[in-house]
Amino acid sequence: MRTINHFVGGQEVQGKSGRTAEVFNPATGEVQAKVALASKAELDAAVKVAAAAFPGWANTPPLTRARIMFKFKQLADERADEIAAAITAEHGKVLSDAKGELIRGLEVVEFAAGAPQLLKGEFSENVGTNVDSWAIRQPLGVVAGITPFNFPAMVPMWMFPIALVAGNTFILKPSERDPGPTMLIAKLLKEAGLPDGVFNVVHGDKEAVDAILENPEIQAVSFVGSTPIAEYIYHTGTAHNKRVQALGGAKNHMIVMPDADMDQATDALMGAGYGSAGERCMAISVAVAVGDKVGDTLIDKLSPKVRALKVAPGTDPEAEMGPLVTKQHFEKVKSYVDLGVKEGAKLVVDGRTLKLQGYENGYFLGGCLFDQVKPEMRIYKEEIFGPVLSVVRVPDYASAVKLVNEHEYGNGTAIFTRDGDAARDFASKIKVGMVGVNVPIPVPMAFNSFGGWKRSLFGDHHMHGPEGIRFYTRLKTITSRWPTGIRAGAEFVMPTMK
Repeated sequence: MRTINHFVGGQEVQGKSGRTAEVFNPATGEVQAKVALASKAELDAAVKVAAAAFPGWANTPPLTRARIMFKFKQLADERADEIAAAITAEHGKVLSDAKGELIRGLEVVEFAAGAPQLLKGEFSENVGTNVDSWAIRQPLGVVAGITPFNFPAMVPMWMFPIALVAGNTFILKPSERDPGPTMLIAKLLKEAGLPDGVFNVVHGDKEAVDAILENPEIQAVSFVGSTPIAEYIYHTGTAHNKRVQALGGAKNHMIVMPDADMDQATDALMGAGYGSAGERCMAISVAVAVGDKVGDTLIDKLSPKVRALKVAPGTDPEAEMGPLVTKQHFEKVKSYVDLGVKEGAKLVVDGRTLKLQGYENGYFLGGCLFDQVKPEMRIYKEEIFGPVLSVVRVPDYASAVKLVNEHEYGNGTAIFTRDGDAARDFASKIKVGMVGVNVPIPVPMAFNSFGGWKRSLFGDHHMHGPEGIRFYTRLKTITSRWPTGIRAGAEFVMPTMK
């Protein structure tokens, strides 16, 4: 049985805790590897390695750091098929989606390669007589990332490229469900020339997470995952004097107006609702039909497409949707479908009975489509994180906006319309962090920043882009006056700019 070890100080390190977790093949249900789970002592030892590497890395010119990122991207492009295959093998998503994940992650690497420009400070000459003032951004020290199972390559790349080019050293705690891709990333960083100890991977469960949150040498923690855990990460981390950005759950709505192109809206809902088996924090899980006519049209157009979804192992080149990541998650999503039926929603397409010949033990759930979903239902309120799309009908645009704004989550949303006035009003008034206009999954590009509102984000900073630079650095402002400017003698009043 293959064992996935830690990566500390530039090399693989065997786990010492004696604890492991099973890594499954979601398509077959078979155990394909075991991953070491770190103890607190092992995590603390990795932090000491990262702390020892910090002074040298912090003093490395930003241009040198940027060139390592350039080299890493080149290597990752060359090994893209291998990385995508590792994602599919452990997560289950189709290969084309795995490659898309890698591309979106590498876009952040490209952004981070602009470190010399991104880290430039600002200078003000003669703010007072012969007095100059300037501001610089300096690294924090050792920082950590705790990442989810649904994007085992992309989400780590939202974090470590920016942290590294800013001069920090990094501890990554990936999901124990699909830890393999991060080991490939670690080895490529070393091959690109990253000094040993600057980037480290420590696998683990809650014990490792708590060790990260409590270790006094870790200055900042980035997290992406469910809202209850995000809230725990934020409060525990800040209680230990850490800077924390914790991205939580979502319930993303797509408003479909009567004037929308219904074929375009239907295709958008199919991709955004069922891509990656709905295991995306930006997945559209609620279609808000403005008017019953729109609702009827959506159901008529969606139903045959959902039934015709090509569900197969991620390695099948014709697959549109693969399995869910684990049996536990499969059972959880299936239980939500059971609940929706019990709550009185109309299950138009039922994917619970799907069975694939030769893959009977895989975690495959067919696409599920609900109509007549009401805001008081749990299947509307809670994040399901699976291939389940709910249609909610509202009488008018104002009711649709009210519905979205009153939900506890505010991660992403979209409106489909031909009306520029409605689109502009929606973008202005909606209480959500990322908004799409005729774009179903409005994930910002790497040079902008990613993050939601309300209970979808804990902390002040969004991820990557300019917000990422601010999160991984601290501001220092220097005011300077040289001896020729102080010949008048000592002053005993509050300094003012004369």
